[in-house]
Amino acid sequence: MSNQNDMSDYTAESPAREAWRMFRRNIPALVGVFILAVIILLTLYGQLFYTGDAFDVVWAPHERPGVTPEFPLGTDYLGRDLVAGLLTGGGATLAVGATAAMITMIIGITFGALAGFYGGWVDNLLMRITEFFQVLPALLFAMVLVTLFSPSLFTIAMAIGVVSWPQTARLTRAEFLKIKELEYVTAARAIGAKNKRIIWKVILPNAMPPLIVSATLTIGVAILFEAGLSFLGLGDPNVMSWGLMIGANREYILDAWWPVTFPGLAIFFTVFAVSLIGDGLNDAFNPKLRER
Repeated sequence: MSNQNDMSDYTAESPAREAWRMFRRNIPALVGVFILAVIILLTLYGQLFYTGDAFDVVWAPHERPGVTPEFPLGTDYLGRDLVAGLLTGGGATLAVGATAAMITMIIGITFGALAGFYGGWVDNLLMRITEFFQVLPALLFAMVLVTLFSPSLFTIAMAIGVVSWPQTARLTRAEFLKIKELEYVTAARAIGAKNKRIIWKVILPNAMPPLIVSATLTIGVAILFEAGLSFLGLGDPNVMSWGLMIGANREYILDAWWPVTFPGLAIFFTVFAVSLIGDGLNDAFNPKLRER
């Protein structure tokens, strides 16, 4: 009797629990979670233990790392503390990445869900709009949007989201085309559920696993995008970010490598961690791997 109960408990395990169990067994994904958690904690609480303003000129320009104990990573071309800049700039960089990913998902899911569910002329119209945005040079289009509006964290995140959503829309459309023909969707129609409820309450929750993976990877892409815009001088000059640190010190890289290297490493490890988490989620939500 107990064996039957154990077997029923095992067979009743939900896909979400199976995915979580597989994710916990994925060592690279756990390493990514650890790295990202450390970075987030440092950006949120690091200034409680390391005081200093990222914009204050506190020492001689281009002080080498390790020479002065008060400034372990040295100073930039103006004499600003690099540790303070990294701790302050991390919050802005992560905020841009998360906000851009959210905007990307909102636009992409809306277009893809409506196109995949209704089909016909709705699908043709929305997919033509998607293709129009997809063929535009993403970086150039983002530069135009940031230039038209005053550079700020929100306008940068909005510009990144506007140029990044077509891939999410296509993925959402593909999932909706597949799921809307399944039996439980047909049953929802049979009991009189309205299209709005079927789209957002029935189909979308079941299409979320690949979209969650896409959202995770979009954060990494958005962080690189923000760094690229700041490198080109299109960042918000009043808000410190890792990209702004690289862009401001790029002219002096042959004389002082550290003001560019350390924020570059911060971006690298953040994107690397997000990529590991995204790969782990992809493996966890992959039904073929769960069957194995």
